[in-house]
Amino acid sequence: MSRRLVLLLAVACAVAVGNLYFPQALGPLVAEGLGVPAGTATLVVTATQIGYTAGMVLLVPLGDRFRHRSLLVVLLSLTGLALLAAGCAPALPPLVAASALVGLTTVAAQIIGPMAAGLVEPGRRGAVLGTLLSGSTGGMLLARTFSGVLGERLGWRAPYLVAAVVALLLAAVLAYAVPVTTPTAARRPYAEILTEPLRLLRAEPQLRRSCLYQAAVFGGFSAAWTCVALLLTGPAYGRGAEAVGLLALVGGVTMLCTPVAGRLVDRHGPGPVNLVSLLGVLGAAPVLAAGARGGTAGLVSLAAGILLLDVAMQCGAVANQTRVYALRPDARSRLNTAYMTCAYTGGTAGSWLGVRLHTAYGWPAVCMLIGLLATGALARHLWPSRTGPGAGRANGRAGVAPRDGRRDQEGGKNRGGDRGREGRRDADAGGGGARMPSACPGPRHPRP
Repeated sequence: MSRRLVLLLAVACAVAVGNLYFPQALGPLVAEGLGVPAGTATLVVTATQIGYTAGMVLLVPLGDRFRHRSLLVVLLSLTGLALLAAGCAPALPPLVAASALVGLTTVAAQIIGPMAAGLVEPGRRGAVLGTLLSGSTGGMLLARTFSGVLGERLGWRAPYLVAAVVALLLAAVLAYAVPVTTPTAARRPYAEILTEPLRLLRAEPQLRRSCLYQAAVFGGFSAAWTCVALLLTGPAYGRGAEAVGLLALVGGVTMLCTPVAGRLVDRHGPGPVNLVSLLGVLGAAPVLAAGARGGTAGLVSLAAGILLLDVAMQCGAVANQTRVYALRPDARSRLNTAYMTCAYTGGTAGSWLGVRLHTAYGWPAVCMLIGLLATGALARHLWPSRTGPGAGRANGRAGVAPRDGRRDQEGGKNRGGDRGREGRRDADAGGGGARMPSACPGPRHPRP
């Protein structure tokens, strides 16, 4: 997999993810342009998010059933057409309907991740996933700025029309640039593919583990970002919404950190990176709590805490995805559906709970929630190291590459044997993939 292709796929991730976030800056402009209340105009953002959730459940598993290139081209083309319809919408109801279609089809980033994991050699998988995540982060950060500036100058329709052209051009480029892949579940019924993520959650302990980590960390991340706007616009700071946007730019540093985290995962395995990530989230909680004091010192604490939280969350996501994609090479898209659904569920719950804690007890309670979530995930991460001697030390520098290579060779063979090995693979809490001594089958040769 060439570096040029990796960069192109990172751009595709940025465009796909950006389509979710650029409407957030257009609410007041849409309300003014269509003559509706500002609160009603937020239905555009809500419809986009609902559509995206449906797309993860209904469309992302199809990455195991159809060729990735064809699926990506179709999805990006449909996204472009939906964006075009949104930009030409004469009233709010057609705009909301078109926005739901945009969200439904702009799931290309969730197709690209499993595809890239299969195209790249195991020793580079973490680095490639880190680069793709950098693209997604860049799209998320720049989308609001792009739409806000363009919307102010040319009206709210302009960002939709420009995004439509970009999506359609990208679909044409990927039709030639993406290599042909072989579907791993081409003959599986669609209904069976849709229910497979639930079965994988029950069958794969390491999938549940990664889901727990990301749901907890993303829950704290969402709580922080939802409530920091309330803090900055409240009596402690008395600032406007632009302060939240400037604070979001701090997260741009994560674009540089995730590729580094990916290389560390390739070298040491996902376990140590998860450990550092969870400790980073735990350390971010008291730094963020210091932001409640207000003033310049409080603002500096908020910026430092947000930066630490962002970097820790994204680096942990690289480790989690690398672990998940190594489990079942023949079901990576379905694994990704289960993983992302759990992550977004955790984020939604964290945002909901954070708002209520902030309303009742203030910003320190939100920071306490972040610390509690990180502590729970950290306790689960450290638990395997206490279940047998040497479990956290053995193979401490072994990365995911050798383990992934073995699993890639096995592919879909002898699935029952894979189930029997679940208890002893990838116990990498303190290292990159230690095996549990209690699960060893015993000596291979008779003793003399």
